[in-house]
Amino acid sequence: MQFSDVHEVVQERYGTIAVTRSGCCGPATGAAECCGEGNATLLYDANLLDGLPADVTGLSLGCGDPVTIAGLAAGERVLDLGSGGGIDCFLAARQVGPDGYVIGVDMTPAMLATANANKERMGVHNVEFRQGQIEMLPVDDASVDVVMSNCVINLAPDKLAVFREAYRVLRTGGRIAVSDIVTEGEFSDELRADLARWAECVTGAIDEGTYTALMAAAGFVEIAVTDKQDADAIVAVQPGMPRVFSARMTAVKR
Repeated sequence: MQFSDVHEVVQERYGTIAVTRSGCCGPATGAAECCGEGNATLLYDANLLDGLPADVTGLSLGCGDPVTIAGLAAGERVLDLGSGGGIDCFLAARQVGPDGYVIGVDMTPAMLATANANKERMGVHNVEFRQGQIEMLPVDDASVDVVMSNCVINLAPDKLAVFREAYRVLRTGGRIAVSDIVTEGEFSDELRADLARWAECVTGAIDEGTYTALMAAAGFVEIAVTDKQDADAIVAVQPGMPRVFSARMTAVKR
């Protein structure tokens, strides 16, 4: 499997979602939702969503709420990996206030166009969206206080590179807060090679222990799984697959 093949399939699928607002799992998978598509009211506290337009909440593609566990403070600089339509960026922007700043990075032009249109419509001035891959971030070294991600790292073919990049751009003492799909056990090589299911937030997911070990290998400390729950209602599973969870995790750059 070539990394470029994964990127191409993922970008094509999420570009289609941004344009057509169709479900990311497709009709054949049997899942009611995929990565929380259109399901923001179930993933976030209602108070967080107050005032956000339907164009933002309706394109929520996450599997949880990383914003709450990030513990954002006024004036902080935040980076969102795989920012999509921008929901987590806009939520973070409210919490860091006018003296803070939020950068969203996404590789899909159609998603970036949607996010920028939402930004313009909402009149938000402390958010910026940049095009790039999360394995090679267009962000300066040691320039942000917090890195967030919501159901995106599972889509990356080189997860260690993602965590190393997150570590690079964080300031000393900075932190990472992610919501992601993880497994108990691993997918077979045959299932792992199914790029359509990979792009559905399924077969790119890895074992929870492997996931946190990669965070540690990148240099992170104080790694914690704050909570996890079965993800059967979020992603479509089939016989022979390992157990799948939606988990939220935090860690610190020493």
